[in-house]
Amino acid sequence: MVQEGRLFKIVYYLLDRGQATAPELAERFEVSVRTIYRDIDALSGAGIPIYAEPGRYGGIHLMRNFVLDRAVFSEEEKQEILMALQSINAAKDTNESQTLQKLSAVFQIDSENWLEVDFSRWGSKDFDKEKFELLKSAVIHCRHVKINYAGSCDVTSDRIIQPLKLVYKGKAWYLKAFCTEKEDFRLFKLNRILDLEILNEGFERRHYPWQIDSSEGECNTITLRFPKEMAYRVYDEFDRTQIQRQENGDLIASAKMPEDEWLIGFLLSFGTQVDIISPPYLKEVIAQRAKLIYDKNR
Repeated sequence: MVQEGRLFKIVYYLLDRGQATAPELAERFEVSVRTIYRDIDALSGAGIPIYAEPGRYGGIHLMRNFVLDRAVFSEEEKQEILMALQSINAAKDTNESQTLQKLSAVFQIDSENWLEVDFSRWGSKDFDKEKFELLKSAVIHCRHVKINYAGSCDVTSDRIIQPLKLVYKGKAWYLKAFCTEKEDFRLFKLNRILDLEILNEGFERRHYPWQIDSSEGECNTITLRFPKEMAYRVYDEFDRTQIQRQENGDLIASAKMPEDEWLIGFLLSFGTQVDIISPPYLKEVIAQRAKLIYDKNR
């Protein structure tokens, strides 16, 4: 069973990478190079079109256009694949819908349409979908994109970026990208991309550093106190590891957040049900903004 599992993993690895050397596979699966060659012989004997090519630029390959038979997947794995496609189909892309239908037929499983997730904002479905599809295409085909972006303090700017990955986090879509103006990696919120244009100029794909996970703007630790009646909202907005419950039931939440217009709106959304503990200067910022709202609407 150990060898059988390794054989499938070798096939999956080659399907993903295209080719690999015997030493690379040996290190990957923690066996000897001789064992890898025995595995290759076993796969070939089982009818898998796999071959080794000698030479400096050679390696172990699968024949082009080779696909795994549907029987390779267990019933549970087939269901998981269809479930994943159903969630992707929430973006209302017809290609994913057709893929779902085709795989349902291949797997001979009647896929119930039991899941619906709509990431678009109220009243802006078409525009959000168009923006998403354009950026997805730019990411896949490595094309520069010119965007008009709404930053903090009511400042909009034109940027040329290299889009790397679309990310859904914290109830919003973001774009991980390399900004050619700043010459650094940035995280752009899709809702703030007011306009975009895909350019003909391509770029070489690069890896987005995992340490960068904040949007434009400096992030500082914000500590807030909420009454117990706001627990439903606090657990919506913060991870439980960021929350401490006090003896009287109050909740202390502490997290790194960007100090920009989003933070002001976020804090104001709690009305009188939030006390700012730190940084202390945020109290004055929120008080002034609340007074402006009062003066404007009284």
